[in-house]
Amino acid sequence: MRARNKNEKPNGARASLWSLLLNTIYFTLFCIVGCIGYFLLEGPINDIINQKKYSDEELELLSKKAMMSLSLEKEKANWDKVVDGIHIRTGFYDDPNLKTVIASCTSCHSAKLVTQNRATRAGWKSMIVWMQETQGLPDLGKSEPIILDYLAKYYAPKATGRRKNIDVDAIDWYVLNIDDTSQ
Repeated sequence: MRARNKNEKPNGARASLWSLLLNTIYFTLFCIVGCIGYFLLEGPINDIINQKKYSDEELELLSKKAMMSLSLEKEKANWDKVVDGIHIRTGFYDDPNLKTVIASCTSCHSAKLVTQNRATRAGWKSMIVWMQETQGLPDLGKSEPIILDYLAKYYAPKATGRRKNIDVDAIDWYVLNIDDTSQ
């Protein structure tokens, strides 16, 4: 056996010091990891702790917003839907060249601007030339004859459009006489 130094502690005391040191290191590491975790998760933790209680009116409003969102999703799903030969989104007549017309016409203006007008093929051509000269419409290239054929087919002048002009001579007019005798 070796002789013990006067400053040397017995093995039990040394093991106890090592155990205390290791426990202190573990506790310190636990605190550091806990603090880092809290700072990383502070937002979600606070959200859970401070979770808002909604009133019935707020819940109804949130429900309506969710339904509107679903409605928009359905609308997107029906983006190119055609019913009774009419493209729902634009109001254009269904045709094999419909997508070309939609791409060319509705990129600058509403489809209503097309559907409310009537013209011959030459009339539509002059409108396209006007848009190119004054509105910045680029050359339509190979699409132009396709678009003109489509417009002339579905949006040509009708034999009866607006009401006829009023025949003012055929009207039996009532003449209002105002006597100025009240003074």
